[in-house]
Amino acid sequence: LRENGKVIVTGCMGAEAKSITERHPAVLAVTGPQDFAGVMRAVHAAAPPPHDPKLDLIPPAGLKLTPRHYAYLKISEGCDNSCTFCIIPRLRGPLASRPAAEVLAEARRLAAAGVRELLVISQDTSAYGKDIRYRDGARIADLARRLGELGVWVRLHYLYPYPHVDALVELMAEGVILPYLDMPLQHAAPNVLKRMKRPAHAEKMLKRIERWRAMCPDLAIRSTFITGFPGETEDDFALLLDWLAEARLDRVGCFAFEDVAGAPASADADQVPMEVREERRARLMRLQEEISAARLAEKVGRETPVLIDAIDDENGLLIGRTPWDAPEVDGEVWIPRPLAPDAGPGDLLRVRITAAETHDLVAEPV
Repeated sequence: LRENGKVIVTGCMGAEAKSITERHPAVLAVTGPQDFAGVMRAVHAAAPPPHDPKLDLIPPAGLKLTPRHYAYLKISEGCDNSCTFCIIPRLRGPLASRPAAEVLAEARRLAAAGVRELLVISQDTSAYGKDIRYRDGARIADLARRLGELGVWVRLHYLYPYPHVDALVELMAEGVILPYLDMPLQHAAPNVLKRMKRPAHAEKMLKRIERWRAMCPDLAIRSTFITGFPGETEDDFALLLDWLAEARLDRVGCFAFEDVAGAPASADADQVPMEVREERRARLMRLQEEISAARLAEKVGRETPVLIDAIDDENGLLIGRTPWDAPEVDGEVWIPRPLAPDAGPGDLLRVRITAAETHDLVAEPV
């Protein structure tokens, strides 16, 4: 609102329109999740589009907000889990999987339009197909294999640690999909996991991670954690730090617990003071920075493909990503542009990693 005064709110929080308009009465409109028509009506009301017969037809790949060379591919909506910190099931409803044929048709259109990377998303990617009894190939491993046949990078996000994740790691080892697991584990202490109603066990997860890395040595694992969850003790937090030190995850995000209206955890009487939540978050991220730096240093000297995302003219760099890094949330690879002057966004380069920073890599073409 401060930037230009014209804001439309959409998505999950759009389902709580009154709470948004009470705090921000200047917003132009509030629409709920999946309300594409409502969003477009609001946009056109604020900025009526001029008619142009050459531009008004939607292209076969549809309209997307990401750069031309990567796209998010949503395979389901909603969630059947009952995590106590989350209100997604209330806002978006139970799991509703898209038919596999529909997902594959969209993926083919995107690949034909020049997309080089598909980022598969949902609220619970591992559960894909459960609600439709896995009809007609609606299993995440089957879908991932078929997506991998399109000749583009396929990256899976938001996986729960269900047993059939092992089949996905096998596909990663075969090179069918990228060796990248995005699995929000949230915590490691049994007491906190029980309060969260999370399907995980710290010791079992360490053994599974060890097995996955044996199956696919190139595997990168990203996760997110919450500090200061109601009832989290200093011993619980210390257990989480010890778990992270042993797990040595490649990428980690961390959030201090925040009250969310309607989430059961927000009504828990055993709240942790906000300053403690934030202090623990900072301690966790300091530890993870050390782990991240060490993990990246192990990659120096290796060769890998890199997908170029952007050109940094000011610093004379190509900005790209390895198979181990998702856009916007993970690290970058910096390549001196004079070494590959003809490369640009969407190109794949084979590079050798020459140096590592805390979160990013430096490389040169080979």
